[in-house]
Amino acid sequence: MMTTEPVIKTDFTDIKLFKRGKVRDVYDVGDELLVVSTDRISCFDVVLPTGIPYKGEVLTRLSLFWFEFTKDIIENHLISAEVSQYPSVLNRYADVLKGRSMLVKKAKTIPVECVVRGYISGSGWKEYKQSGSICGIALPKGLRESDKLPEPIFTPSTKEDVGHDINVSQDYVEKRLGKDMTDKLKNTSIALYKKASHYAESKGIIIADAKFEFGVYQNKIILIDEVLTPDSSRFWPKDEYKPGGPQPSFDKQFVRDYLETLSWNKTPPGPELPDDIVRKTSQKYIQALTMITGKGIGLKDEHNI
Repeated sequence: MMTTEPVIKTDFTDIKLFKRGKVRDVYDVGDELLVVSTDRISCFDVVLPTGIPYKGEVLTRLSLFWFEFTKDIIENHLISAEVSQYPSVLNRYADVLKGRSMLVKKAKTIPVECVVRGYISGSGWKEYKQSGSICGIALPKGLRESDKLPEPIFTPSTKEDVGHDINVSQDYVEKRLGKDMTDKLKNTSIALYKKASHYAESKGIIIADAKFEFGVYQNKIILIDEVLTPDSSRFWPKDEYKPGGPQPSFDKQFVRDYLETLSWNKTPPGPELPDDIVRKTSQKYIQALTMITGKGIGLKDEHNI
């Protein structure tokens, strides 16, 4: 049985809502943005009615860890995650905001998802089976699903508010953003992935791929959004890694597997989730946080939530 009710939606009526995404509620607080990670979960691009307790806290804590870990590579949008340092208008919402929110710089989002793949999986695997390449990058013949690639590759995609992002080539991005910015995004993304994946592997987690988002703030490119979480990356347990098929992972695997057993057509509205699926999924998110940071979310018994 879960020990807390999930935060499905925030409704701060006296603060301007900037954007409500699949997981995050973003508010405009003048010169800054308030990003709140809820416990919503989406599968097959549908936000489900059942939340996953503590998920938003895990995403926030992991992002904070990685922002600090990678700040030598690129600046990021974080101003503070201490509610006591937020504008006073937010004081009344402190209980909700604590542990699951960040005050960030108001950057202009660069409209491309910067994906780095170190292993072949997901849409990359499907594309490779059809063409022998991913996003126009030719790969060695005979790769198996989940094989490690010779070198991490930059495989950008479009940034869609609705529906699936679409894999595109580097040339496509260059035509849209220019060569200089594209090169900067590519080199930075690969540097972030290499540093993070090396560290995570030492903690028992393989980061198979990762999605980074960037923005422009005061004429500089900075890292924004969430970073290197189970929602934006594929985390695999190193001790269970076995190429040649799908891998167990630290994300919504239990939810996706359950949904595949239903006669649901993968369009809204999504089905409610049973308690055991919710509990297992919550545990997996917390386990990923604990392995990477050495700290959980402060519960007495996080393995039996």
